[in-house]
Amino acid sequence: MSTNNLQSCKRKKFLHGHGRQSSSIDDLGLDILVYEILIRLPAKGVGRSKCVCKEWLSVLSTRHFAMMHCRHISTSYNQKFIAIDSRLCSVFPLSCEDSGPLLNSRILLPFEAPWNKVNILTSFEGLLCVCFRNTGKLVIWNPLTRAFKEVSSSNSRGLYKPKSDAIGLYVDKTDDYKLLHIKRRRGRMWVHVYSSMFDSWHKITFANKLRCWRGKPIWSNGTFCKGVLYFLVNCFIENKGVMLFGFDVESERFRLKTFPRFPHAYYDGNLVVVHKDLHVFVTHGPPNWTVDLWRMEGESWVKLWVFPRIQPPMILSCSITHITSTGRFLVVSNDGVANEIDTTKKGVDCFLPLVWFHGLQGAIYTETLSSPDFYFD
Repeated sequence: MSTNNLQSCKRKKFLHGHGRQSSSIDDLGLDILVYEILIRLPAKGVGRSKCVCKEWLSVLSTRHFAMMHCRHISTSYNQKFIAIDSRLCSVFPLSCEDSGPLLNSRILLPFEAPWNKVNILTSFEGLLCVCFRNTGKLVIWNPLTRAFKEVSSSNSRGLYKPKSDAIGLYVDKTDDYKLLHIKRRRGRMWVHVYSSMFDSWHKITFANKLRCWRGKPIWSNGTFCKGVLYFLVNCFIENKGVMLFGFDVESERFRLKTFPRFPHAYYDGNLVVVHKDLHVFVTHGPPNWTVDLWRMEGESWVKLWVFPRIQPPMILSCSITHITSTGRFLVVSNDGVANEIDTTKKGVDCFLPLVWFHGLQGAIYTETLSSPDFYFD
């Protein structure tokens, strides 16, 4: 059976399960609407489409559709920046067409924790992993749908310690959203994985006697790409440089990966996924700092671009996120200053002022219908 025929059979089986006979002409129309039109709408557009009729509400409210919609939508079109500056969070659209102040919307934090104790750790497919600094509890939250789920358990699983722990959100081949938590306490490390499907944690076995697990290395939060959750580990305190580890989400095993090397005494990296490939921005060469953009190809790295030199404070305290398909990137410093980097321009002209986010702290995420609760439908 051809790929097209197989996909058609799956579509008809999915629609048939929602009260329609696949042999009627009406089903063919609904099939086209769902898989060719509605699935391409922004998440808010899908929400409005649910009001058309009960049949659309039934089809568009399933986890199956939410997962398929998440895979089809344009990431750059739906990206937002959320800033937690009060109980009412500010949500800004990331538009590269306007370098002036952007209109923002406001959403109410659904948590009972004090707003100034809420930290956003990472985002993945519209879901944010949030930590409450006063309790250490972890929550998975979709700001668009307002749905959230506390994943910390009574036996201290999922209790996060800032500056010591690392986390990563990902999805496996069964479409189960999972959260990996690397916990470090008194020179020892533990790794646990939370499953939204089973609403439970399980322990991961790893080589605890490796040198990289010891001491006080600085772990980045995870970046998921092609079935692997990647972590950068800064071990300059122990003169080991920067190491890249990959966690294979199916075998649940860690593996040391290659990473670009530099002759300088200090360098650091920032992982980002661009067009479904893993990239890294590498800052190196003090005191005259340089930033390179590299792409992983197989087990090696290819240098793509060298940024013009900019002031060290901007580079050393920022996150860099790809937001468009036109070669533009967003740099957000820790104090909320955002600049756009246009790689089609040269020199200092490639840095464009975008907007100042006055929030305590924030994160970039994509608006989707993804739910932190596996059985939401």
